[in-house]
Amino acid sequence: MEALCLGCVLAAVLTWGFLCFWDSAERMKTAEQAGLLKSGSRTLLVIAHPDDEAMFFAPTVLGLARLKHRMSLLCFSAGNYYNQGEIRKKELLQSCDVLGIPTSRVMIIDNSDFPDDPGVQWDTERVANILLQHVEVNDINLVVTFDAGGVSGHSNHIALYTAVRALHSEGKFPKESHVLP
Repeated sequence: MEALCLGCVLAAVLTWGFLCFWDSAERMKTAEQAGLLKSGSRTLLVIAHPDDEAMFFAPTVLGLARLKHRMSLLCFSAGNYYNQGEIRKKELLQSCDVLGIPTSRVMIIDNSDFPDDPGVQWDTERVANILLQHVEVNDINLVVTFDAGGVSGHSNHIALYTAVRALHSEGKFPKESHVLP
């Protein structure tokens, strides 16, 4: 009886291990087929404020850097909600350096149209126009940004997702580009 129980437990563990390995291999194969994990991809991380890169995307950025992606970052606000925009811009550049994004590939938009303020709705058409121009000029083929809920529910984060989704669904991104919210 003990041998039978032990055999059942062993079979369950082996089955679970096989399924986990198979699932992860299938996901990797699907991502590779989509061209998302190709070495040398030109990836753009689109964030709303300095610190978003560290708070929400650090594992993604480090993983893509490990896969030899050429990482760039587009930040739509200086993060001046508490009048600390200059400090936060410097912190963003330092954080990007640690994450492996060269400062030459970091763009911070410091424009009154995009204030760091959860109470202000950004004009998503304007966001989309700026983003598309950045993608085209820099020959980006993978865009990474927030999910539909903005991860934290922040309206500025949601505006970025909305703009990326609109560009993608309208077919405005270059044909070889992919979106990863």
